[in-house]
Amino acid sequence: MTLGMSLSARIARLGALIPDALLLLVARLAVAAVFFLSGRTKVEGLLTITDGAYELFRTEYRLPLIPPDIAAVAATLSEHAFPILLALGLFTRAAAAGLLVMTLVIQLFVYPDAWPTHLSWAAILLPLIARGGGAWSLDAVSGRALAAIR
Repeated sequence: MTLGMSLSARIARLGALIPDALLLLVARLAVAAVFFLSGRTKVEGLLTITDGAYELFRTEYRLPLIPPDIAAVAATLSEHAFPILLALGLFTRAAAAGLLVMTLVIQLFVYPDAWPTHLSWAAILLPLIARGGGAWSLDAVSGRALAAIR
């Protein structure tokens, strides 16, 4: 038992060496990559939404209350803008909340059987909503700059 507790204590000490700022940075970049790459599959060039993307929102991605063309534009822009904000750590909580709402919509109306994937996205997004972008984010830099001005 002592050996197990000793090993556990050693692991806990090693874990304490990992700064929260690093954990939040990795979370921001990981979930940003997932959504940004998904957004890139819907466009040509910078942000020209493809006919195929519009067709997906008319068929497979159809939502109950939002017209397909509006949903295609909203989802595509969100999958570009929110990940960029997350990568920068700018408006982190709002960007993560936006992606969490997207995740819930996808779960409820598009791919209900993909709950393990969506749960993993939520597990990354919820700490970002709760804690923000961390010390290594533009949110933190701007907060420190505003504090210095006051």
